[in-house]
Amino acid sequence: MKSISDVIKLRPLKRDHRNSYEYQAYGNRLADEFGDVKHRALYIKLAKNEDRNLLEMAREFVVKQEHVSTPGKLFMWKLKELKNTTKESNI
Repeated sequence: MKSISDVIKLRPLKRDHRNSYEYQAYGNRLADEFGDVKHRALYIKLAKNEDRNLLEMAREFVVKQEHVSTPGKLFMWKLKELKNTTKESNI
């Protein structure tokens, strides 16, 4: 197992000029990961307002799919499904 200092040395940390807050960095990462930079503001808004656990579960669902032509669309669909299931379980 590698120590934390070894891992940090392997991957240099670069500051992105677009990010002032953590949720902006997360939204930008989602947009880059899905190849959907056109809707970058949407992902930032979701990262700011939505539950991070739901976003992570939807992201993991999309990443696990092998042949996805529109990952952003699949992400939004899965996020909607997860929000509906949590809403139903709270009622």
